[in-house]
Amino acid sequence: MKGFKNVVYMSLTLGMLFYSIPQLEFRDVGSLPMVFSSIWIVMALLVTASHLHQILGVDEEKRKEMSRINRMKKWQLEQLVQGRRKLLQFRK
Repeated sequence: MKGFKNVVYMSLTLGMLFYSIPQLEFRDVGSLPMVFSSIWIVMALLVTASHLHQILGVDEEKRKEMSRINRMKKWQLEQLVQGRRKLLQFRK
């Protein structure tokens, strides 16, 4: 279910891209319509690539590693706080 949203968005982006390519102008090199068309296509391809990247799960291993690191930092912070509580109790 996680990748379903990415598949739908990527499909919509590709559909929008294929619909718009025949209507974009590429005749005059350096003209404003050609620059706009080129930038628009590049942006659409970047959006498609980012959704494909998510679908393939390239960052899954990195996400697991970051989760493990965050759990360890949280545990260390808890140990530090508990240690200070013990020190404060001895001072009373």
